[in-house]
Amino acid sequence: MKTLKLFVLTFAVVFATACKDNKKEEEEEEVNTEVEETVTQAEEMVEAVKEKKLSITLSPKSDSKVEGTINFTEKDGMVTMVGTVTGLEEGEHAIHIHEKADCSAADGTSSGGHWNPTGQPHGEWGAETGYHKGDIGNLTANANGRATITKTTDEWCIGCGDETKDILGKAIIVHLDVDDFTTQPTGNAGARVGCAGIIE
Repeated sequence: MKTLKLFVLTFAVVFATACKDNKKEEEEEEVNTEVEETVTQAEEMVEAVKEKKLSITLSPKSDSKVEGTINFTEKDGMVTMVGTVTGLEEGEHAIHIHEKADCSAADGTSSGGHWNPTGQPHGEWGAETGYHKGDIGNLTANANGRATITKTTDEWCIGCGDETKDILGKAIIVHLDVDDFTTQPTGNAGARVGCAGIIE
């Protein structure tokens, strides 16, 4: 009888210990799963911060037929702009970032002047004498009126909040004429024939 009681007692202890161990393992698995999910979410957020993308569409202004798409990508502190514009006259045309993402005016003037947060004179990008953060330069249209442009810089950012770098809330303007990089404050670039607001 004593042996039977001892056996039952031993079995109960083993069973209780096994249940505790199983419960502990299940709790550890749940915690591990939650940690893994949190880590995955954090990694996804980091990746999202590492690379930002933005695409805007040019609309015609000043009775032009200009259209196009401008794509911005920010990665590792560098912003790359890749643009395709159609409906242009053959030859060179100025392209700038203007201070307001407002393309409501028929002539594009609602976008304000060149984006110039550092108060520099107008000029060619990188010039020692100064240049606007919006002085992208010129693009060249072929006989079919199509032009492309690519620019990469660390002087812009997408949504970083730095007023001297942040392109959000600004506009891309394509002009009828070439930018001479000399005439103040516009480069004598002529009418605004395409406009796109840079907004999220």
